[in-house]
Amino acid sequence: MRENKSALIAMSGGVDSSMAAYFMLKNGYHCEGTTMRLYRNEDIGRCGFRTCCSQRDIDDASEVAFQLDMPYEVLDFTMDFRQQIMEKFIRIYEDGGTPNPCIDCNRYMKFDKLLKFAQKKNLNYVVTGHYARIERDAETGRYLLKKALDDTKDQSYALYTMTQNQLAHTLFPLGGLRKKEVRELAERLHFVNARKHDSQDICFVPHGDYTKFMEEYTGRRYPSGDFLDEKGTIIGRHTGAVRYTIGQRKGLGLNMGEAVYVCEKSMKDNTVTVGPESALYTKNLIAEDMNWISFETLKKPKEFQAKTRYRQSEQKATVFPLTNGQVRVAFHIPQRAITPGQALVLYDGDMVVGGGTIVTAFT
Repeated sequence: MRENKSALIAMSGGVDSSMAAYFMLKNGYHCEGTTMRLYRNEDIGRCGFRTCCSQRDIDDASEVAFQLDMPYEVLDFTMDFRQQIMEKFIRIYEDGGTPNPCIDCNRYMKFDKLLKFAQKKNLNYVVTGHYARIERDAETGRYLLKKALDDTKDQSYALYTMTQNQLAHTLFPLGGLRKKEVRELAERLHFVNARKHDSQDICFVPHGDYTKFMEEYTGRRYPSGDFLDEKGTIIGRHTGAVRYTIGQRKGLGLNMGEAVYVCEKSMKDNTVTVGPESALYTKNLIAEDMNWISFETLKKPKEFQAKTRYRQSEQKATVFPLTNGQVRVAFHIPQRAITPGQALVLYDGDMVVGGGTIVTAFT
């Protein structure tokens, strides 16, 4: 049984983290609330609607903390966020991948910097409004990360980077609840954010236009180049390879007589290769930077369920450990648009086994 009933509540300004604070206080914990200031709205040119960590969100979190009679403060992590999240986001796009900054934010901000801050204040846990569950294996002593009860809101995919120490000092009070009942209770409590929309966009990307953000942040302009077909024939001009992702169909501006999709990019040659949808399917991938949760390391090939995108359903695959710490994942059936830079997350039933970053996909 966990002791030291004290917690730092990571308050995003949304209804979920607010209700997480409510449940912790109700369960007798000494709680202090905090919101991470990760950027300033005027720096990225957006109003803060339907995002997170904006000034509006800070105001909402502050009001809920006041209503709960809970100490609250804002932590300025803008420099760390720029270096570890925003600049990595740009670097991955410029290298031809598709980044997942929300996973990096969980990894470097919420469960690293916030946990260190909590420990300095002698608070034993970091609490968030994530929909996931943490349990401890009685036999091995390892902490396990599991899916939420509400599978429509499950966020375990974005939490695969959590270490044993982080899991031991993190609580997810909403993991066993359904979003509908959480929002209904918030309305009964008259929380200011009870009906607030969930954040959907990348918080620092104005209006979803990530290329515009990159150009404004770096001062660089991404040049046009050639569209190629599968044979390498030039079939048109694109507006910058960073603007396209694997599997993209819309916005290509090509008149091919049939639907074509982005199948490959060469950042060195500034080319984008398109082809039929059938060209998007591959059975194998290589992933690196693996983090294992349910065991220390994978020593021999084993079958798991795997996801390569947040909204994807799990797919059967055999995972082969490689000598350099990477893994090769062989899916039982071909998968569509496996994309470098995205996360591979492995499951065993409702348990997150581990995960890593996709390097490449191949047939």
